[in-house]
Amino acid sequence: MKTYLALAAVFFLMNPPANAADAKASTPKLESVVIGGGCFWCVEAQYKYLKGVKTAISGYAGGEKDNPTYKEVCNGDTGHAEVVRVEYDPSVISYKEIIDLFWEAHDPTTLNRQGNDVGTQYRSIILYTSDEQKKIAEASMAAAQKNFSSPIVTQIVPLKKFYPAEDYHQNYQELNPYQPYVRGVVTPKMEKFKHKLEEKGKLKADGEK
Repeated sequence: MKTYLALAAVFFLMNPPANAADAKASTPKLESVVIGGGCFWCVEAQYKYLKGVKTAISGYAGGEKDNPTYKEVCNGDTGHAEVVRVEYDPSVISYKEIIDLFWEAHDPTTLNRQGNDVGTQYRSIILYTSDEQKKIAEASMAAAQKNFSSPIVTQIVPLKKFYPAEDYHQNYQELNPYQPYVRGVVTPKMEKFKHKLEEKGKLKADGEK
């Protein structure tokens, strides 16, 4: 009996079910981009509706301190910006498309500020992980400049390390829809961005992940 089971196990390993192989083949290889455009609650809420995006994680990047806390970042003690790591399926949407939409998600012409949120942690920033990403981001910014009367002040810098923010910051808009800042700032920005995505055919369908 033991010999039979051993042979059966070997056969299964060498000949996995077709559906298991198909599932593995169909799993997309995700890529990521790290961007900041003011409060990360806003950026996360906006980008989770973009077709092809699988996850949007709020965090910190662009500074010097390891493992910064929200309080330290807000005090300007670390040099980090509030950012979001967007993980996406490149077979559905490209890095260029994500960056092109970045200029419509916030105001990239206000230095260290978005609306009433003021401080270096709210700066407009793109953090690249390759020379190709850098070239695409710079070209996209140059093309977007014609849509603004003031100069774009977005930083385009290499990503050294991304630090996920505390758990209570993740998926903040959805979990805290009645919080005053969410109702007054985050949700309106999200709805405006969703409308732009719908116009461009980039809005996720209902129930799409």
